[in-house]
Amino acid sequence: MTPAETRAESWSESDAAAASASEPVAPPAGGGTGDRTPDGTAPADGAGAPGVTVPTESTSVAPGPAAATDSTATTDATAATEAAATTEPAVAERAGTGRSGAEPAGAASGPGGAATRAEKPGGADSEARPRRWTRRRQDLPVLGFFLLAALWVTSQIWVNPAGRVASLYSSDPAQVQFFLAHSVRVVLHGEFPFFTEQFNYPDGVNLMANTAILALGIPMVPVTLLFGPAVTFVVLVTLALAGTASAWYFVLSRHVVRSPLAAAVGGWFCGFSPAMLSHANWHPNIISQFLLPFIVWRVLVITRSRRPWRDGVLLALMVTAQAFINEEILLFTALACGVFLLAVLAQRPAFWSAAWRPLAKALAICTVVAGSLLAYPLYIQFAGPMAYHGLSDAVRDYGNDIAAFFAPGSPTIGGNERANVNLAPNYSEENAFFGWSLSLIAVGIVAWLRRELIVRALAVTGVFFAVLSLGERVSWWDRALITGPWEWLVRLPLLDAVVPTRFGLITSVVIGILLALAVERTRTLPVERRTLRTLTAAGLVLALLPIAPMPLKVTSRPPVPDFITADRWRGYVGPEQTLVPIPVPNMGHTHGMRWAASTNLDFKIPGGYFLAPRNGNTGDPGRFGGRPSGVGQLLEEVASTGRTPKLDDRQRRRALDELRHWRAAILVLPVGQHHAEPLRRTVEQLVGPGRRELDVWVWDVRALTDRPA
Repeated sequence: MTPAETRAESWSESDAAAASASEPVAPPAGGGTGDRTPDGTAPADGAGAPGVTVPTESTSVAPGPAAATDSTATTDATAATEAAATTEPAVAERAGTGRSGAEPAGAASGPGGAATRAEKPGGADSEARPRRWTRRRQDLPVLGFFLLAALWVTSQIWVNPAGRVASLYSSDPAQVQFFLAHSVRVVLHGEFPFFTEQFNYPDGVNLMANTAILALGIPMVPVTLLFGPAVTFVVLVTLALAGTASAWYFVLSRHVVRSPLAAAVGGWFCGFSPAMLSHANWHPNIISQFLLPFIVWRVLVITRSRRPWRDGVLLALMVTAQAFINEEILLFTALACGVFLLAVLAQRPAFWSAAWRPLAKALAICTVVAGSLLAYPLYIQFAGPMAYHGLSDAVRDYGNDIAAFFAPGSPTIGGNERANVNLAPNYSEENAFFGWSLSLIAVGIVAWLRRELIVRALAVTGVFFAVLSLGERVSWWDRALITGPWEWLVRLPLLDAVVPTRFGLITSVVIGILLALAVERTRTLPVERRTLRTLTAAGLVLALLPIAPMPLKVTSRPPVPDFITADRWRGYVGPEQTLVPIPVPNMGHTHGMRWAASTNLDFKIPGGYFLAPRNGNTGDPGRFGGRPSGVGQLLEEVASTGRTPKLDDRQRRRALDELRHWRAAILVLPVGQHHAEPLRRTVEQLVGPGRRELDVWVWDVRALTDRPA
């Protein structure tokens, strides 16, 4: 929907009447550039700023010439302006105010605007076309810059996507690549999308409970088929960073601020914040937030919509798509919208009378449509095979240290991995890290613009989620201080599956919007233009330079063995048998998952890195990995220590029982595996001598595992 269409249907007579009964404020004079002072700057009180400019309690704006076209239109627009600016403060557009890239003033602001268009057929369109073209020309350099920045961040991985991985942890990229290969099977073989037995055989894995990113993987199937899941992974990371920044820029520039610079600054921080950079090496599902700005926009639009049923359906479709990218971020977004609207309502309770009807209708139809589309997938997630309830204790108490809000992130120009030790759960979860300068500037922005309702509501939202991100124990430089509020929320339904430190992602978005508002409002300062530009640039450098992104640090990883890529394994492994990588795949050893992903999961493997019920029973609390395996634990210990144990007959019998349970066909150990020789001697004690084939050791155990137990 275009901004002009939004304005045309964003308020009704009932909305206007409710708004005018509380605190009517007339629309600003004129439209487009007509609300400027003679020197071309915005009015000093900020009343002419588009979208989010909310009049303060002590300020009223006199109606201008544009409002004089029709007295009825003036009355309606006056009331609607206040209703829109408060029930939807983040995006409310003033009735009768034209904007770059939108229709001219009055084009969609009541009967007067309609009459003007009727008198001048084609006039509005002819004026709008060059404005739209000008807007697009402004957009292209910004979007191109975001893409170049994303390529800069991922440049070290692009050098060799299959042979490079994050320098600190390699497990999550392997898991994502496995899920991308699963999407290929869904498209080409019609495989069930929400559950698989291709790893953790024979128990399988509940993919709906493991963020299988179907909404990302399925559209990328051609790339995966042509270049492999490793390339698809880095493509997704690159597009996620650039796409999220671009989406926020689009929404901010169309609905919140007039200045392209302001929108670009806000979009930049939302897409390239330290938290986004932290997740970029591991979690493309978390940084793929390009739908979230539009979801937020639609939620706020429906508070003043004249077509709530249609808007509810649009919202439902976006919610459904986001659910197949990352449900956790969708939940955060829903909570953030609720907190923001409650903060607005607490300051202007009278506007609830205008907002509740369209909001209730839209949310009702959204619930029905999205609920219908997601009912079966959610059933599989929460009640299907291998479903779990609640996260593993290993991540449930992940929280930010208070000092984490003031330190720069590790993957930034001013960051330091050693300095950030113990300030975050790990380097893939640095969900704050704004640096001292930006933290102080954000506080200063709130203090400066505190008279604006939107700024106060944003401040409440940002602080609320910052507090939740501290987790169950509030700490300062790794020293526990008090019990955090998350202690009382962690056991609630849905919240028991949330990693609390990630609430900091919402605070990052709030700061990005505040930066956009601040850049926009600097135009109202009574300062000479050149000086103003210098001060604005200096402030942005001070805020953003210390946390400017650097290329993600990577390290090399062993290639997929030639034995796998040359399809030599096909002579051994049948459709219902498994190939057992040595060590057995688990959270710390995921190379076997990459082997399977490189073949688009043409063979099954036991074990793997995933979340599953602790004891293998649906409904148990979650844990990383499947049921404990004696063989898996034994080989993991050898791989870690390099010591070859002496095994007895009991251990051999137990190992054979597990291999039969897995229906193992062959065991495969790469010759270049770390501690390969101790591992080879250990496996030989279990199943006898193996033989070298290409670049691996192979043990054909079909004769052992086909025997009855």
